[in-house]
Amino acid sequence: MLILLPPSEGKAAPARRGRAVDLAGLSAPELTPARVAVRDALVQASAGPDALERLGVGAGLAAEVAQNTRLATAAAAPAIRVYAGVLFAALDYNGLSPAARRRASRTVRVQSALWGPVRPLDLITPYRLSMGTSLPGVGPLAAFWRSRLDPVMVEAAGTGVVVDCRSATYAAAWRPAGAVARRTVAVRVFTEVAGRRTVVSHAAKHTRGLVARWLLEAPSPPRTPAQVAAVIADHARVELLDHGRPGYSLDVLL
Repeated sequence: MLILLPPSEGKAAPARRGRAVDLAGLSAPELTPARVAVRDALVQASAGPDALERLGVGAGLAAEVAQNTRLATAAAAPAIRVYAGVLFAALDYNGLSPAARRRASRTVRVQSALWGPVRPLDLITPYRLSMGTSLPGVGPLAAFWRSRLDPVMVEAAGTGVVVDCRSATYAAAWRPAGAVARRTVAVRVFTEVAGRRTVVSHAAKHTRGLVARWLLEAPSPPRTPAQVAAVIADHARVELLDHGRPGYSLDVLL
């Protein structure tokens, strides 16, 4: 099983002390040249007079953008501690059983716009960067990563089921194809009132975090889309849809 998560846009406060990111020590070290390219481009963009506009953020995030200029030297922390949004609060990594935490370290990948796919215990520094951004010398980030990620992600997927909890912005960085697509389950979250389904983003983030948690705590890891649906059905109302070559979607109905 491979569980794909988006990062949180907000990050935990950076550590005051500690070693900087060791790029060669991150998961998929073959992505080191790509990570260096994005990091250096982000440092350059964040130091410019148009940094806030280029990164698509308001003046209230100026301090976080300024932190980007220190990415090469700032203290690193486990990714699961850096990401601090709604999804990760629902996942509640620290509250997982020891067995579930071990499973998470093997099966979870967070699709970072800066670092690429990282495992929960990979050491990274906080940053402000969205996958929807275009950086000088790198271009649109989703396209940049999409041209580099397929071998890495296919290897991570192995022969197991892929549970895609990413938002559309981050899913654009890697779309499963071929045999991997046929065993991929995209998690979608809807509220349903009088038979009408509506997407709600805040509830979707929370629910996707719960989905990841339920899968990690399952007695045994699911191996097929149907088994994924069966695990989640113990906690919520779901509908598994087979879309053919693009794979499956699992609609969680609130």
